[in-house]
Amino acid sequence: MDSLLIILLVSAATSAYLIWFCLLARTLTGPPAWPLVGSLPYTFLNRRRFHDWMAATLRSTGAAATYQTCTVAVPFLARRQGFYTVTCHPSNIEHILRTRFDNYPKGPTWQTAFHDLLGQGIFNSDGDTWLIQRKTAALEFTTRTLRQAMARWVSRTIRTRLWVILEKAARDRRPVDLQDLLLRLTFDNICGLTFGKDPETLSPEMPENPFAVAFDSATEATLQRLLYPGFLWKLKKFLDVGAERRLRKSLQVVEKYMSEALEARKERPSDDLLSRFMKKKDADGKLFQSSVLKRIALNFVLAGRDTSSVALSWFFWLVMNSAAVEDRIIREISSVLRATRGPDTSKWTEEPLTFDEADALVYLKAALAETLRLYPSVPEDFKYVVADDVLPDGTAVPAGSTVTYSIYSVGRMKSVWGEDCLEFKPERWLSAAGDRFQLPKDGYKFVAFNGGPRTCLGKDLAYLQMKSVAAAVLLRYRLSLAPGHRVEQKISLTLFMKTGLRVHLTPRELLLPPHAAAAAVTA
Repeated sequence: MDSLLIILLVSAATSAYLIWFCLLARTLTGPPAWPLVGSLPYTFLNRRRFHDWMAATLRSTGAAATYQTCTVAVPFLARRQGFYTVTCHPSNIEHILRTRFDNYPKGPTWQTAFHDLLGQGIFNSDGDTWLIQRKTAALEFTTRTLRQAMARWVSRTIRTRLWVILEKAARDRRPVDLQDLLLRLTFDNICGLTFGKDPETLSPEMPENPFAVAFDSATEATLQRLLYPGFLWKLKKFLDVGAERRLRKSLQVVEKYMSEALEARKERPSDDLLSRFMKKKDADGKLFQSSVLKRIALNFVLAGRDTSSVALSWFFWLVMNSAAVEDRIIREISSVLRATRGPDTSKWTEEPLTFDEADALVYLKAALAETLRLYPSVPEDFKYVVADDVLPDGTAVPAGSTVTYSIYSVGRMKSVWGEDCLEFKPERWLSAAGDRFQLPKDGYKFVAFNGGPRTCLGKDLAYLQMKSVAAAVLLRYRLSLAPGHRVEQKISLTLFMKTGLRVHLTPRELLLPPHAAAAAVTA
C-alpha cells in the first residue's frame, strides 16, 4: 500500500511538473528548453561558437531581435534566477542602459563574483557608491593634463619598445603574435596612467612580470565564477581548491604590488589617476581609504587593458584582408604628416604620432569604429532586473531575472545595419562629404563603449591610443597572416583571439601622394 501511494504521489508530482513545464515552454521564444536543465544543453553544444550562435538565434526572431529562455526549469526559479531575456534591439538596449537605468544594475551575482578582485570599484558597484566614483572620474577624464599624460606613456612605449621588437622581427623574418604585443603595450600604458608605475611587460625579452601574471590569473579565476552556480565556487573557496586557490594566491601578489604603488604615490604624488583620487573624498566627505583606492585603481586597469588591445587585434586582421581600406588609411596618415612634418617621408616615422595628429585621422577612426561594430571588445553584457518591467517591444521581464544585451549581435542584424551589415565598411561612419566622423542617429545601434550614465569615460583616450598604435604599425609595415595560423574567437567576457594573431612584417616604402609629389618637385 505504501509503495502504491509513493508511486501515485511521484506520478502526480511528475504530471504536475510536466504540465507546468509545458506552460512555461510555450512562453519561451529562444532555444528549445528541456525539463530541469532548460536551454543549457544547447548552450553547452554551442559553447565554442557562443557569440555567433546567439547572433543567429536573435536573427531567427526577425525584427523582434529578442528572445527569452531559462537555464533552471524548476518552479519558483525558472522565472527568476534561471530566466534570461536576450536582446539586440536598439530600443530595448536604450531602455536598459538609459531610460530605466536604475532598474537594471550589475546585480548581486556579478558583484559577489567580482568582489574579491574589484571590491566596490566603479565597474563593480551600483547606487551611491558608483555615483561618487563616476563623478570624480568624470572630472579627471576631461582634464587636458590626463590626456597629456596618456600621450607621454603611449609615445614612449611605441618608440622605445614596440618599434624595437617589430624591427627585429622584420629583420629576422620571424612572425610575431601581435595580440600578445598589444596586450602588453596597453597593460603598460594603463598601469602608467593609473598609478604611474610601468611594469614593462612589453620589452624585447618579453618578461613575465609577477603582477601582470597574477592579475591575469585573478581575472580568469574570477570569470570562472560566472560560469557556475554560486554555491559551487563558494564551496571551492571555502575548501581552498582549484581556481579559488589560484585566485587567493594571485590576489596576494596583486595586493602587494598595489600597496607598494600606493605608498610610492603618497610619498611622490604625480599626474596619474591614483594620485588624483587620493585627493578626492567619498560620499561621507572623507578621503578615500587605502583599500578603496587600490580597488579603484584595479578597476581602471581591468577596463583599460583588454578592450583597446583586443579591438586593435581585430582591426589589424580586418585591414590585412581589405587592401582598399589599408590604402586609404595610409593615404590619410600621409596627408596629415605631410602637413605637420613636411614632405620628407623619413621624418614621418621618426616619432610616433602626437595626439593632435591622431585627432585629425577621421577615416582611421571610422575604421576602428567599424571594427568595434563587428567585433566589440565586450560582446555581451548582463543586467539584473530589480522590478517587473516591459521593454519597448512589449517583452515582459520579471524581477530577479537577467537581461543580456548582445553588442556582438547588433552589428550583424540586417534590420539594424542594412543588407551589408557583415561587410567591413568604414565609410558608413563618415559624413556625406567624407570629411567628418559621424555616429548613427540612433546611438544605441552602437554601444561598444556602453551607453547612458555608464558610457565609457575613457572613450576618447581609447580612440587616440588605438589611432596612435595603428599608425605606428601600418606606417612602417605591411602585415600578412603567418601561414597556417587560424584566427578564432576565444569565448570569454572579452573577445580575444583564441590563438593570438601571428603575422609577418614587411617594411613599407612610404610615397608622397601624386599631387603632393608634384607640388614638392615644383617647389
